[in-house]
Amino acid sequence: MGSMKNPLYWAVLIGMTILLMEQGSPVYSQGDSQSDNKVMDNITVRQGETVFLRCEQGDVVTHTAWLNRSSILYAGEDKWSVDPRVSLVTLNQEEFTIKIENVDMTDEGQYVCAVQTSSRPRTTSVHVLVQVPPKIINFSRDIVVNEGSNVTLMCQAGGKPEPSISWKFISNSGDLASDDELLEISSISRQKAGVYECTAVNDIDTDVQTVDITVNYPPSVSEGRDAGVTLGQRGVLECEADAVPEADFEWYKDNRRIFNGFDGMEIINTGSLSKLTFHNVSDGDYGNYTCVAVNKLGSSNTNFLLYGPRAVQDGSGGVKTAHFHTCLLFIAFLPFLLRF
Repeated sequence: MGSMKNPLYWAVLIGMTILLMEQGSPVYSQGDSQSDNKVMDNITVRQGETVFLRCEQGDVVTHTAWLNRSSILYAGEDKWSVDPRVSLVTLNQEEFTIKIENVDMTDEGQYVCAVQTSSRPRTTSVHVLVQVPPKIINFSRDIVVNEGSNVTLMCQAGGKPEPSISWKFISNSGDLASDDELLEISSISRQKAGVYECTAVNDIDTDVQTVDITVNYPPSVSEGRDAGVTLGQRGVLECEADAVPEADFEWYKDNRRIFNGFDGMEIINTGSLSKLTFHNVSDGDYGNYTCVAVNKLGSSNTNFLLYGPRAVQDGSGGVKTAHFHTCLLFIAFLPFLLRF
């Protein structure tokens, strides 16, 4: 095919090709013969794949080249591109094929195969479309907020075709929360705490990211359960608090703070539960106790009564004397009294 790197020749050929690419007008050779301009169907390729560019030749071809954006990729067998991903596949009388490996978005665009025959130039153009799987590129981090705050989560993704975005609250049966880049939660409650999932989808693939929302709220303690314990036996008062962050516990007897080991009492805190244990109940242990749960957002308390076996609770949590044995004696002597 002769020398392919004659600068003057390629300057003329590139000029004709650019004119054809930009204006779409006929190009004529020096012999005033109209050139052929063939447009092939678009080639769609996914990012990272390999694209093959093929054009037909002919027995009378004298020069041929593949161009992209006015830059020569290959002039016959001579490689002009410095891109290592571009290589020659086939060059013979039937076809001229090159390939581009690991295709990226920068490779998208129009490619032209310019052929010079003995009579006139001929071009074959093809447009390469690069599809890109979705990629979440701007995403909210895990956050901690106080109950009642307004929360906005962001999920932005790139890709081609442009991906669609959806949010799901996966801590609550995967309910759809939003189909927009922004997920807005007004006056968030503790029930809305948990993991949220953003999904970006296009025709190529799917990308998923998750974010965790922690909602802080003040303690709420369960109602205290009174306990009846015999002297010398072991007794336990249990105090449970729902709070985020977890509550610290304080115990009081008649408004006096109790500390671990005080008068043989033991305080064990495990997460949301605090236990006040009496290993050997004495008369002095009987009475009213208060459990207070505290975190940075507030406090809550509940009352307990530790009582002996000869006392029973009334409806208001107080104590009244048991008359059980007196009633038994009265019933036993009732027949004798009826005789008089």
